[in-house]
Amino acid sequence: MAEITSAKAMARTVRVSPRKSRLVLDNIRGKSVADAIAILTFTPNKAAEIILKVLNSAV
Repeated sequence: MAEITSAKAMARTVRVSPRKSRLVLDNIRGKSVADAIAILTFTPNKAAEIILKVLNSAV
C-alpha cells in the first residue's frame, strides 16, 4: 500500500491572530508529523493547541 505524503485540513473562524499562528507554524514547517506533534505538545501557546487539533484531524 502506498504511503500518504500529503494531507490538508483547515480551521475556520479561529480567534487567534495570524501572526501568532505563523510563529508556531514556522517552528513545525518541514518536520515530520511525529516531530510536529511533539513540538506542539510542549509549546505553551493558544495557537499551538488549535494547530495540534487541526494536525490530528488531518492525520
